[in-house]
Amino acid sequence: MIEAEGIKSDERLRRLEAVTDAALSQLDASDLLDELLDRVRDLLGVDTASILLMDPHARQLVATAAKGLEDEIRQGFRVTVGRGFAGRIAATRKPLVLADVTPADVANPLLLEKGIRSLLGVPMMIGGEVIGVLHVGTFTPRRFSPDDVRLMELVADRASRAGQIRATRLDQAAALALQRSLLPPKLPQVAGVEMAARYVPGHAFGIGGDWYDVFTLPSGWLGVVIGDVSGHGLRSAVVMGRIRSALRAYSLICDDPAEALTLLDRKVHHFEAGNLTTAMYAMVAPDRATLHVSSAGHLRPVLAVPDEPVRVLNLPIDPPLGIGRPRAVRRTSVVDFPPGAVFIAYTDGLVERRGQLIDVGIARLTEVVRPTATEDVCASIMATTNVEQPTDDIAVLAVRRLPTAVG
Repeated sequence: MIEAEGIKSDERLRRLEAVTDAALSQLDASDLLDELLDRVRDLLGVDTASILLMDPHARQLVATAAKGLEDEIRQGFRVTVGRGFAGRIAATRKPLVLADVTPADVANPLLLEKGIRSLLGVPMMIGGEVIGVLHVGTFTPRRFSPDDVRLMELVADRASRAGQIRATRLDQAAALALQRSLLPPKLPQVAGVEMAARYVPGHAFGIGGDWYDVFTLPSGWLGVVIGDVSGHGLRSAVVMGRIRSALRAYSLICDDPAEALTLLDRKVHHFEAGNLTTAMYAMVAPDRATLHVSSAGHLRPVLAVPDEPVRVLNLPIDPPLGIGRPRAVRRTSVVDFPPGAVFIAYTDGLVERRGQLIDVGIARLTEVVRPTATEDVCASIMATTNVEQPTDDIAVLAVRRLPTAVG
């Protein structure tokens, strides 16, 4: 009995040393994650090991490193927080053990295709925030022990503290830094409205030409923008940043969205030739009772009003920016914005599917939108529109007029 306890103690010590080895600190982020996965696979005797890191803009986990599930990385699989095995771990912030995996338990079909029977996963935390999920799997049924869970938590802690865990390549680090600077890190708190947004990149480096923006104007109006620069990657993002900044500047000298987009069109023709851009600019009145909206080739927004059918706004769509004559006449429509109503703007990646009419995607969107809290609206949209493996960038912005009147 004493001998058995000694063997067990020695095994625990071996496990501890394997994941706290000082030599691991000398590895760069990518090699460190790979080495940790190799070690945890060996120590636990499992068949697969994966790390999924959190994309804060999309509220999704992104497959970043894997052993035995390399296809998960190649496919760029994403899991929405709260959905599937990894999503549940991120939502609850607690370890999860599945002794017998079923289709209802996982979001990624690859896990079932590979024949995984049992799973153990733990959250990766930094400063009280979930930054990812670490999970392991076996091809034969397995009941993981409390010691197995503790080892996984130790590995997750080591991976979480890797100095460059969010950037396995210098290019990716630069792209992500640019993305963070171009998308609002936090939407402003504005009297009379509440807002929420999502951004899901369709590019491997997590960056593209879609954007959204919200800003208050000196006049008391609220500016709401969504747009899409053609293409993907760093170049499109750079162009997008210039266009975004220009529209902010024009909004300060224009009281009409159509006028601001006219100036922006001239700017794109002259300085960004060859970059097709769509954009929608809406101004919410100081009393929040109306929206003034102008669209430059962008998809019509959706409006959900309490006790009324959800509808796509029948607004005129003017030419995209940088196409046709730079002095084309642009139009602004005035839309009632009753208390409790939700205004949803989005980019085409949300509703376009290969081999399917875009009207089908728009209809699907209107079916899930409700005049309720904007965070709930965005969560419903993302949960029902199959955005786990996007082929194009997706941006969604929801603005709700609060039911109480503006003081």
